Amino acid sequence: MASSSSQVAAARGMGMTNPLAEWTDRVRSLEAGVRAWLAKQPTHVEAAVVTAVGAVQGAALGGLMGTLAPDGGAALPVPPPPPGTDPKVLASFKQAQALAGGPLVQARNFAVMTGANAGISCVMRRIRGVEDVQGSMAAAFGSGALFSIVSGMGTPNPVANAITTGVGFAVFQGGFFMISQKFSQPQSGDTYYSRGRSMLQKLGLQNYEKNFKKGLLTDQTLPLLTDSALRDVKIPPGPRLLILDHIKRDPELTKAN
Repeated sequence: MASSSSQVAAARGMGMTNPLAEWTDRVRSLEAGVRAWLAKQPTHVEAAVVTAVGAVQGAALGGLMGTLAPDGGAALPVPPPPPGTDPKVLASFKQAQALAGGPLVQARNFAVMTGANAGISCVMRRIRGVEDVQGSMAAAFGSGALFSIVSGMGTPNPVANAITTGVGFAVFQGGFFMISQKFSQPQSGDTYYSRGRSMLQKLGLQNYEKNFKKGLLTDQTLPLLTDSALRDVKIPPGPRLLILDHIKRDPELTKAN
């Protein structure tokens, strides 16, 4: 056991590191750097970038789902409706068609849905200054309504169906958001880190909450944070810049408790 520990220490001394951990740290630093750059941009620039990234991710997911579906990308074999079909039956047929498209159709539908959700969430977060249930529901409503319009699913009245679908998305997302918030409530012993936790969540750096706790960087220390203090708790350069810039811009965090 002692020899194994000495070998690990020797390997570290020779500069041999875990390539996967090193690559992960670089990716996180890059992501934090991009977030830091976006935080300094106007709202429309950040919203455009976030929407584009979300659309690309959604298109990749939708295309993959359409490719993996049976019958050459048709999830459900939908026969064409006979002439003179009742409008309600025709609406059901259109809904089935929207859910049974091939890779390109699914890529388009998911790109619109995820891109709209990401963009609206970004704008709401900028306007309200926090990521809350209202912003989450607004983003879900917009993405659901646009998905309904683009996919062609629904009733003879596409506007009414878009509103109905948006409301359904918003209610589901609101309930999911509240449940996740309830189960992620901090324990009573973590009350000294509530502001720090909220700050890290806004910045997308919640993975570094444990670093704050290990270094005893409580809410009272936030106005005193420096680059060296964050470096001492092993937070990479990108996240350090993002945290310090956020504290500098937030008047609530610059006030001593």
